[in-house]
Formats: sequence, structure tokens, C-alpha cells
Amino acid sequence: MTEIVNLNRVRKDRDRTAKKAEADQNAAKFGRTKAERLAEAARDARAKQQLDQLKFEDE
Repeated sequence: MTEIVNLNRVRKDRDRTAKKAEADQNAAKFGRTKAERLAEAARDARAKQQLDQLKFEDE
């Protein structure tokens, strides 16, 4: 005899696997590590500070 299969469980497992694969693709495409985000924020802050130092105070 064959083994009894719960079709709902098979469907949910299949959907879960598909969503996980899509999430992994999106993470690789759009995701950044925390270190990368912090480094970019530090660069932006440094650039903003440098631009503020170069402003003229005539007005």
C-alpha cells in the first residue's frame, strides 16, 4: 500500500518553499547587511557635515 498524504500539508509546504526561494532572491538583490547600512549612514553624515562647513555665512 502507499502512504497516505495530507494534501493540505503538501500544498502549504510547496507554497512555503516557493516563498522562501523568492525571499532569498529579494534579499540577494535588495538586501544589505547592517554594517553596510551603518557605513553608508556614516558616509552621508560626514558628507553633510563637510558641506555645512563650506557654506557661506553672509546672510
